[in-house]
Order: sequence, then structure tokens, then C-alpha cells
Amino acid sequence: MNRFVVTYRMRSEARAIEARAEAFALEQSVEVPRAMVDDPRVRDDIVGRVEAIEDRGGGVFHVRIALAEATTGFEAGQLMNMLFGNSSIHDDVALIDIAFTRALVEAFGGPRQGIDGLRRRTGAAGRAMTCSALKPQGLPPEALAALAARLAQGGIDLIKDDHGLADQAYSPFGARVRACAAAVHQANRAGGGRTVYVPSLSGNLDQLRDQVSIVRQEGLDAVLVAPMVIGLPAFHALARAYPDIAFMAHPALAGAQRIAPELLLGTLFRLLGADAVIFPNHGGRFGYSTETCRRIAAAARKPWDSVRAAVPVPAGGMSLERVPEMLDFYGRDTILLIGGALLAARERLTEETRALVRRVAESAS
Repeated sequence: MNRFVVTYRMRSEARAIEARAEAFALEQSVEVPRAMVDDPRVRDDIVGRVEAIEDRGGGVFHVRIALAEATTGFEAGQLMNMLFGNSSIHDDVALIDIAFTRALVEAFGGPRQGIDGLRRRTGAAGRAMTCSALKPQGLPPEALAALAARLAQGGIDLIKDDHGLADQAYSPFGARVRACAAAVHQANRAGGGRTVYVPSLSGNLDQLRDQVSIVRQEGLDAVLVAPMVIGLPAFHALARAYPDIAFMAHPALAGAQRIAPELLLGTLFRLLGADAVIFPNHGGRFGYSTETCRRIAAAARKPWDSVRAAVPVPAGGMSLERVPEMLDFYGRDTILLIGGALLAARERLTEETRALVRRVAESAS
């Protein structure tokens, strides 16, 4: 029976760690004491195995447990259940790494577009891509469309809905998408640009599919989703069902899981179909360190069997002044997401957007 190896960070007294690791392996596989496992096949093929325990000092241990790939059912929700289901309730344990089997990687598939697909959509060859967001929520569709038009006139590559935009009464999904798509299409026709509008999807799976239908009707081929909000199984189902659409993943709720950010955002979101992964950049509104950001970007882009690379999208309070620093840190295979700092330009929004696009283009020359 093929197994994948999962690494957990645990706090424990040294004298108790072996027993705790064994109990953890049982909890994450058969959920009964070993003495109750009478079936030889279950004992040999299904029960989790403690592969290694590494003392990291200060009462912290890294515990590697091998789990049977068959227990996942090759389904996103059950994969997460096997990785960190019951055991996530322990507040002194974190999920930090996974060594997947080839069969699991092939079953989930990864991005359908990836970096290359997004470059083809935007025409941004040989440089970082640029992105901004439509906000604040509460504005009617016409006001959001006016912002989208001005951003597109400035030549930005991608314009995404703010993740808080859903199907609210003040900005219904259908009306908003039609208005913003028309504004961006018109700006592209008038200026010869290739700006991509990225609507935010929300709701249950039936609602998500209905929204994708509207997206397609408007000639769009990219969407924003928050995988932890809509659910990882729904996210994976969408990515599999619509391989022609690029999926940008938002990190909302991702900080509540005690899963290493590089694993959840850079690896798991990528595995389940994220073509681009948004995360909070260091030095912004959130507390990620430079090393955490470096690891997320590396996980999104690292060579991984046949899985396409996803684009890292650092965001969260970024300013125009930080563009050179961000390009130096992340390189060209990146999307720079600057929202509020651009929108704050108000009547100079188009001019400031052009300045951002020009600065990024010059960095590639």
C-alpha cells in the first residue's frame, strides 16, 4: 500500500513524545487503539506509522507519520481530513509538510494555466504582472465599473474584485460582473490593452457554477476564489470542471488552520488548482516574515513532477514605493497586487496605474 508522509510540529515533554506520536498516528488513520485492530490488512496497510521523531529543542518535536494514500479517497475534503482532521483540535500541534505520492499529485492535478497561462492572457512576457482590486464593498456596480475602466486605461494586467464582494443587494454578482466586464472590454478596445477582469466567486457549489456561467457569458476567463471560505472540495471541483479558466486563490480564513502558510497557500492551494496564490507580503498589514513569504513563493513555483507552477501574488498594504524591493525579492514570475495605494490616487488613478505599469516594465529591460 503506497503511503504519503506528513510532518507535524508538536509540543511535548521528551519522555512522552513517542507515545504521543503513536497515538497521533492512530488518530489520523484508524481512530482506535492498536489493540483493537484485528484485521491484518488494516494493521499492515491502513494504520498510520511513525516514521521519525526529531527533537527541535525547547519542547518542540517534528513528527513524521506515513499514511496510506488510499485513505484519502483521492478527494480534497478527505485528504484534509486525513492530514489534520481530529488532530487539528490539539492546539499544540501544527501541520507543516507533506511528501505526496505521485498518484495523489496526478489525481489532484494542480493548476490548469499557471504562470505561462496567465502570461498569455495578459501579454506580460518577460516581466512581473500587475494587479489591483475593486473596493470598497458597498459601492454599486456602476461605481465599481468606473474604477475598473480607469485601472484598465492605465494598462494594469489584472483587476480583481475585492474578496468581500459577493452577491450583496448593493452590488449583485450578475450586475457587477456585466458592468465591470463591459468597462474593461471597452478600455481594452480603445487603448489596445489586454487587461483581465477577475470576478470574485462565492456561495455554495450550485451558486458558484451559476456564477461561472455568467463569467463565461461576459467573455471572461479568470476568477477569484477563497478556497477556505467556499471549501477545498468545491474549489477543486471548479478547477477540474473549468480547465480553461484561471483561478486566483485568496487567503481568507487560511490563518485559522494551524497549517504552515507555505504548505497551505503555496502547496495545497496549488495542488488543488490555484493558478495564482495571494498572500500577505512582509511589511504590510499582516505579520508574515520575509522568510515565510520567501517559502510561500518558492512552494508555489518549485519544480514538482508534472504540476504547473502557480504565480505568487504578494499583497496587503503594498505601496508603489515598494515595487523595486518586491521585484528584487520575488523576481519576474510574480504578480504585484497593489490595491488601496492605487485607489487612494482618486482622480489620478489612471496616471498612477500607468506609473506602476511603467515601473514594472522598466525593471525587466
